[in-house]
Amino acid sequence: MKKAFQITNDGKKELEKELEQLKGRRGDIADKIAEARDYGDLSENAEYDAAREEQGVVETRIAEIEDILQNAEIISGAKKGQVGLGSTVELKTGSKTVKYTVVGPVEADPLEGKISNESPIGEALMGKKVGETVTIKTPKGETEYEVVAV
Repeated sequence: MKKAFQITNDGKKELEKELEQLKGRRGDIADKIAEARDYGDLSENAEYDAAREEQGVVETRIAEIEDILQNAEIISGAKKGQVGLGSTVELKTGSKTVKYTVVGPVEADPLEGKISNESPIGEALMGKKVGETVTIKTPKGETEYEVVAV
């Protein structure tokens, strides 16, 4: 059975854009390989090896994105006022306020405020409502947050 990848509509659009860019690079990589072949002996040709490695990385990522898109399950958002997949939640601890969007593992990017529902923070937040307190266990220890907005 194929795994369904839970992604938001924005995440799907980002993946489609990345796929288009990667497919556009195929011609450039093929040119690099052809140019490197012209240098002669392939057994000691660093340019050829680098171009072939780049081709492998690009083709692997293209296959990965195509698999995700074929098995994508679009997240429509959670119940109003309750944290779920696709929710943007605002948390407060002391004087510090943070904002996260809960997404599936494929889209997770903590530096952009997108956390996976499978991460310690995401798991702790699922199902919470405004006004509730949540204790999040991370490698740094436990921290208590109040859900300010969903």
